[in-house]
Amino acid sequence: MSNGEGVGGGYAWLLFALLSVATWGAYGILLHSGQAGMADPVNGRYKAFLFVGVAYFFTAVLAPLAWLLARGGSFDFPRAGMLWSLLAGVAGAVGAFGVLLAFGARGTPAVVMSIVFAGAPIVNAVIALVLQPPAGGFGGIRWPFFAGIVLAALGGCLVTLYKPNPAPLRHPAAPPAVAAASAPAARPSS
Repeated sequence: MSNGEGVGGGYAWLLFALLSVATWGAYGILLHSGQAGMADPVNGRYKAFLFVGVAYFFTAVLAPLAWLLARGGSFDFPRAGMLWSLLAGVAGAVGAFGVLLAFGARGTPAVVMSIVFAGAPIVNAVIALVLQPPAGGFGGIRWPFFAGIVLAALGGCLVTLYKPNPAPLRHPAAPPAVAAASAPAARPSS
């Protein structure tokens, strides 16, 4: 029953992967909205990142702790598992901070997240190959793998270059009474 095997049979992994697609797909625009909502052009991104950390505490500390307690899980943490997990957490936090810094440097969520989500699978594939080399050696890697790398990069590039621009902001029309009061007064004719 571990690893979500009790949910959805043999396709539980796909449901959980799609959960990550949905939440990480919303991440950039939510983070950008949080930064803007802080109403602090100088430090808003750091304030937003602080609340990302608070959310991580609830989601990544308290929730698994409750899960382990409820399931009678062991609190034995091997050193290698702790090290790799801490490195993963640092990588995730640095990545989130990088996204905020990109927004602060005038990157938009549509562009920044397209680059991140097109580039991340490429980086993941390269690191996985280095840490866990293929059984037949690197010479046994088939051409569709390399085509996928190129297509991922091309897809991120095309989405970034040709994203639709948002409609210009419309300012509400002034009510007639305000418009009449702000109009210059007519001079009497002589």
